[in-house]
Amino acid sequence: MSFLRRKPKLPAALRPALEPDERVLAWAPVDDKALVATNFGLWLPDGRRLGWHEIHKAAWSGRELRITPAEMAEERDGYVVLVDGPAIGFLLLEPGDLPDQVRTRVTRSVAYTSHHPLNAGGVRVVGRRVPGHNGLSWAVRYDSGTPVTLPAVVELTGELVSAAQGAATPPD
Repeated sequence: MSFLRRKPKLPAALRPALEPDERVLAWAPVDDKALVATNFGLWLPDGRRLGWHEIHKAAWSGRELRITPAEMAEERDGYVVLVDGPAIGFLLLEPGDLPDQVRTRVTRSVAYTSHHPLNAGGVRVVGRRVPGHNGLSWAVRYDSGTPVTLPAVVELTGELVSAAQGAATPPD
């Protein structure tokens, strides 16, 4: 009857400082610390929390969870330009439900996504849900080789984001 067994509760010494409405969904030991998934994001063993909307990629190899955080390169009117931050890997010998929760939560945070080829390169427009905030957070991520500072590209990107925001907003 292994299905009746519950995963051990997160020890108080490993519990991060959660916000009032934040709750633990899954966790896995990492050395003498823990990787903790909550309804707001992923707490790293160093004490930082990445919101689900701040994780660009998450990959599970069966032993290692690799997280690629999104970093803001530029703030523009109504959206931000994101780039990949350095990937962080965690060897999980007792992963439990953590990899599943990470995949599910990162995927659920994406409310809108579309890719647009440009004359040189391309751009992905993404609207993501942010726990505790109304509406979507808008960002773009350019393909490698895209001239991101070219005025025509900046103008077209703004138009694409505006169109996406209009498409994602329910009519009154």
